[in-house]
Amino acid sequence: MHETMVAESILSAIVAQAAELNAKPISAKISCGQLNPINDEVLNFAFEAAARGTVCEQMKLEVVHIPLKATCKRCGENFDFDIYSPACANCESEDFEIGPDAPLLLEEIEFK
Repeated sequence: MHETMVAESILSAIVAQAAELNAKPISAKISCGQLNPINDEVLNFAFEAAARGTVCEQMKLEVVHIPLKATCKRCGENFDFDIYSPACANCESEDFEIGPDAPLLLEEIEFK
């Protein structure tokens, strides 16, 4: 399960930061690209399970999905790519180039 490995990796980073700061984490935000196969519910379940008995128990984990960026080859417009409406937001051309997907990142941790 991909989400379990991700949850354990996030947990490890948060626990290390909490120990360094001698603080209790209360929430964290991660971001990932639109094509990343992360399922928010499964990730949160895996994180809760992995966090039991740690300083991270009962903390909130927020997942933000970053949309793909695309550039229209006809008009040059940069736009958020919508997989359900794959056309330029400006001229409606379907001739565009999709940029790279955003990586999975631990964006922020809130401590108490």
